[in-house]
Amino acid sequence: MGRIVVANFVSIDGVIQSPLSPDEDRDGGFAHGGWVPPYSEEAVNAFMQDATVGAAGMLLGRRSYEILAGAWAQADESEPAIAAINRMPKYVVTSSSDDLTWQNSQLVTGDLAPAVTDLKERTDGDLVVLGSGTLIRGLAEHDLVDEYRLLLFPVVLGAGKRMFDERGHFARFELTDSVVAPSGVVILTYTREPHP
Repeated sequence: MGRIVVANFVSIDGVIQSPLSPDEDRDGGFAHGGWVPPYSEEAVNAFMQDATVGAAGMLLGRRSYEILAGAWAQADESEPAIAAINRMPKYVVTSSSDDLTWQNSQLVTGDLAPAVTDLKERTDGDLVVLGSGTLIRGLAEHDLVDEYRLLLFPVVLGAGKRMFDERGHFARFELTDSVVAPSGVVILTYTREPHP
């Protein structure tokens, strides 16, 4: 059975909006896009590469899918990480019926909880969730996340889309790994504790 693994960049105040570039997501007038690159370094890049390349597939919301497809679908596949990401299955949770153009992509349709539960049952390995704030909040509401891999950045953004809201389901996680990068980024892995 597969696992749902959320791997995300997070500010100290819980913001996940527009981490990589200023124009990635300006919703709500967000003016602080591109807050991750100043802290990028070997430890951060290696962690994210391992999180994605080692996955059985990606589970994405529509907007994150479009951002990632724009960056990777036509990228140079001589880079092993890019080739692996392009080959792996991409499952997209969206209400839109538009065609998905990135290779190996398919829609996840129907109610979120049964659709994702079915996907987990048909998957051997980790389904990694990148970005996808609305999807993450829905997964948390239905208690479907098995692991959080969070890169906590030493920045307070003050406003922006956050990873969690009040709809989350109570769940306990165990800290199974932590790394402090020279830039001050703290890389935390929290694995789901078994249900009592």
